[in-house]
Amino acid sequence: MKGKVCVFGSFNLDIVAKMSRFPAPGESLVAHSSMMGPGGKGSNQATAALRAGARVHYIGKVGNDDFGLFARRHLEKTGFDAITLFTCKEKPTGNAMIYVAGDDAENMISVYPGANLTVSAAEVNRCQSTVAAADILLVQLENNLSAIQRMADNARRSGTYVIVNPAPWQKVTDVFLQNVDLLTPNSTEASQLTGIAVSDIDSARLAARALHAKGVRQLIITLGMQGALLSSGSIMALVPVYPAQPVDSTGAGDSFNGALAARLAAGESLQQAALFASAYASVCVERAGAAESMPLYADAVARMQQYPQLGITLIEAAGETSGA
Repeated sequence: MKGKVCVFGSFNLDIVAKMSRFPAPGESLVAHSSMMGPGGKGSNQATAALRAGARVHYIGKVGNDDFGLFARRHLEKTGFDAITLFTCKEKPTGNAMIYVAGDDAENMISVYPGANLTVSAAEVNRCQSTVAAADILLVQLENNLSAIQRMADNARRSGTYVIVNPAPWQKVTDVFLQNVDLLTPNSTEASQLTGIAVSDIDSARLAARALHAKGVRQLIITLGMQGALLSSGSIMALVPVYPAQPVDSTGAGDSFNGALAARLAAGESLQQAALFASAYASVCVERAGAAESMPLYADAVARMQQYPQLGITLIEAAGETSGA
């Protein structure tokens, strides 16, 4: 059975430039190439969830402009079960400028949220039945926080499992965190949430304990090439990185979150879903672009079969304090 994932989040038009390195302040560099395409964390994660095997209902908001028309055309042909796309007359469609540089395909991103920050309480309430019908609600922080909180509250009241990917960073309250079933920060976001400088597994374990103390039940802290720390309160475990030849890391985090939501909605355990999401993200970074680079379910399964020796490594169980 395919699970149902409702994704509430941003749509942005992405403009990507590939460089040999990032320009210094005041410097102009000639790009190797450039491209324009669909993006935004919400749209990207919804696409990843769809291609990772879920039935997806995407909820977003765009401007009454040419970028908004582009968004509608793109989303309608993506293959979602349903789309709820609100329109803002005052603000343009969100957009992002993305630099991708170096052999490791690292990226720098500047985002103008535009219409993404104008979702009203009435618009959120119009989505209550959609959220209630889903197995998973997946949200990010690229929309106005009031709408995100209301959407998550509606999901909790309906018994829908809530995943929050706290990117890009916005300050959230402990009360908000307590209403989240699964939090998926990267190392930078984990640092901002806790005040602990997260750079490796040991510091991630400290941050995980601090987040559990704030009321977070389950979390996965992604650490780039070091893997990810999964913590449920009763265990901490290391999620491995699958080998890849990176071309563009722009969609890595979004691919991980979308795939994670899809497999949880399908009934897999958190550990199984996280391992799949890691394999899925490793395939994604080998392709250019964000939304259009999202792999299929079979691609991630093939990557897992290619490296059968990789698995979840238990670091700490309840009552144990080995290491840090």
